[in-house]
Amino acid sequence: MSTCCTVCSIHGSNTSRKERENVSGNVSRLEAEHETHPPIRAVESPVTPSPPYWLQVAKRLVRNKTAMGGAIILLIFTIGCVCAPLLAPFPIDQMNFQDRMVGPGAKHLLGTDDFGRDIFSRLLYGGRISLLTGLITVTIATAIGVTLGVIAGYYRRLDIYIMQVMDILLALPALLLAIAIIAVLGPGLTNAMIAIVIAVIPSYVRVTRASVLSIREKEYVEAVRALGIRDAVVLGKHILPNILSPIIVLMTLQFGSSILAAAALSFLGLGAQPPAPEWGAMVFVGKAFLGQAWWMSIFPGMAIMLVVLGFNLLGDGLRDALDPK
Repeated sequence: MSTCCTVCSIHGSNTSRKERENVSGNVSRLEAEHETHPPIRAVESPVTPSPPYWLQVAKRLVRNKTAMGGAIILLIFTIGCVCAPLLAPFPIDQMNFQDRMVGPGAKHLLGTDDFGRDIFSRLLYGGRISLLTGLITVTIATAIGVTLGVIAGYYRRLDIYIMQVMDILLALPALLLAIAIIAVLGPGLTNAMIAIVIAVIPSYVRVTRASVLSIREKEYVEAVRALGIRDAVVLGKHILPNILSPIIVLMTLQFGSSILAAAALSFLGLGAQPPAPEWGAMVFVGKAFLGQAWWMSIFPGMAIMLVVLGFNLLGDGLRDALDPK
């Protein structure tokens, strides 16, 4: 019995010794493989920063063929009007009664009017008046309308008073309101611009107010206000930058509408007065000669149509680019 136990113990010790040798051999082999082939570490891919917001907007706008078509139209007219002294073949006030109501040709590209003045030259200089009218009216209306809209949207106690006045102005058609204002102020290009500014201000107020009402309820605005930051800082740093998109789109669309309204007032004899080469005034003068010299009204009318179309196409493209959803 004792002999059997001794044999079993010797056999067990031999078996455990072999297991320990196998384990130690495996560990040595793993250590050798670890030294020969180090472990593969995950490579962290660099984080690519997203391009600035306005760069993304510009890329989307460039890809919009309709918007680019409108931009090209406006660029052609802008270059032509700015370079009018270089491109105009005749002075705008040079009369030549021998060439009265001459049709389009090599000498006069777009014909002449009833005083023998070159239509093409007058169109170039008239574009300066029309584009400048649109620029001035849109700039002033934007400044006043955005200011009133921000006040109405941020200070709720003043909201009801401002919007009641705007609702009264919106109740009247814009052109009819402009005519009523000019009836009080008198005809003229300056008074026409004042009338257009007053007529379009309510549109800016409503758009700005709606945007401010949406932004002021955001958590980050409430957090800034809870810190006791002044209202001027909150409005200028946290609210205004976030409502620029609808304002920019509205400005682009209103630019064309302002040019059209100024031309309409001039056509009615309430805006720019002859002999100023304003497009609406040129259409007004030419309507008396449609049967004899159609080009006197058609070409200024086409210029108005193309410029307004260009601003509308560009405005639609800007709206899609600023709000891709």
